Amino acid sequence: MPFTSRLDRYIFRLVIVPLLGVFVLAASLLVLDQMLRLFRFVSTEGGPVGVVFRMLGALLPDYASLAIPLGLLLGTLFAFRQLALSSELDVMRAVGLSYTRLLREPYTITLTLMAINAALVFYIQPVSKYYYEELQFDLRSGALGASIKVGEFTTLADRMALRIEESEESGRELKGIFARINTQDGQTLSISAREGRFLSTSDDPDTIILRLSDGTIVQDPDGQSPRVLSFAMHDLPIDLPTIESFRQRGEAEAEYILPELLQMGWSDNASEDTRNASQASLNYRLVELAMMAFLPLLAVALAIPPKRSTSALGVFVAVVLVVAYHKINQYMQDFAALGRIDPTLGLWGPFVVFVGLILWWFWQIAYVPGGQPIGALESVFSKLVKRLGRILRPRRRRANALAEQAS
Repeated sequence: MPFTSRLDRYIFRLVIVPLLGVFVLAASLLVLDQMLRLFRFVSTEGGPVGVVFRMLGALLPDYASLAIPLGLLLGTLFAFRQLALSSELDVMRAVGLSYTRLLREPYTITLTLMAINAALVFYIQPVSKYYYEELQFDLRSGALGASIKVGEFTTLADRMALRIEESEESGRELKGIFARINTQDGQTLSISAREGRFLSTSDDPDTIILRLSDGTIVQDPDGQSPRVLSFAMHDLPIDLPTIESFRQRGEAEAEYILPELLQMGWSDNASEDTRNASQASLNYRLVELAMMAFLPLLAVALAIPPKRSTSALGVFVAVVLVVAYHKINQYMQDFAALGRIDPTLGLWGPFVVFVGLILWWFWQIAYVPGGQPIGALESVFSKLVKRLGRILRPRRRRANALAEQAS
């Protein structure tokens, strides 16, 4: 990346370090929050533990698209906050550097991250969401790992119940085996063996062989006494269950890539519900992406505290605004997908309001002498705290008086 001056390199370092830190922290928290749920889900469905990391990998594009804007906002905010608190910003302004000049490198980073996020939300994320759903389906249908749960009875082909004490080599080697089989002629066989091993058959791909070693077979024919047979080795054929194939990608609008959204959103052959959902999804992704262009302006407006103040209120307000905007967009997308509101109005309306607020705050800090958005917010916050204190103080006095009377 070419730099035009030492100042640009300095601002770039100030922005990129907290940006990467916030991105890694936010993505890690989202992954850790989901990891425990996935471990529980996989263990419940009886799949291999390794699939958890494949599912987390499928979720990473979704988490990255959320962490990138947050990292951009807080990285720029922390950089200009440091410049303001160290008085470096005053020096830069005194020598004639405008805020738009100081934002040159933050906007170089912003354009790069917008391109990355566009690739994520329009192409990578839809495919990864489909892959995640496919992994869940494979686990529930038993296709993934085809594992037999240790210590529990597993029903195979509706006529066999199998229970094992130990499983080794990814389920190929079994120990402590007990099987109960209902034969086609109405007999019931109870088979126990010290160990067994799964073997494939070349003549029938829908059948596998469970080769048992050192066991007994108890035959229980109707109306006759049971017969016990011992064996050193016995091959037990098992019909593989029929596994339903997963659906094609695109049954949910979140799985459409950009060309598919444009096609389905305005297709005469698509149903009204499909058109509404596709247009809502397209506009949702666009407004989330477009807002990134204004995050550096919001960061600068909220980064600079009043003179002789080190308040971090701007950080709190910035995070609240970004999260609130994201949630509003999610709700509006849901309403638009149901046809209750026009997608353009429902999603671009909040965008215009937020952009107007951001531009007004940036105008105050950049072009109005003495303009200070954070100072005004601190004043309002201070008044609210004092008013709450006046309301709560009489209640505390009454509570203390009652406590003294009780004692």
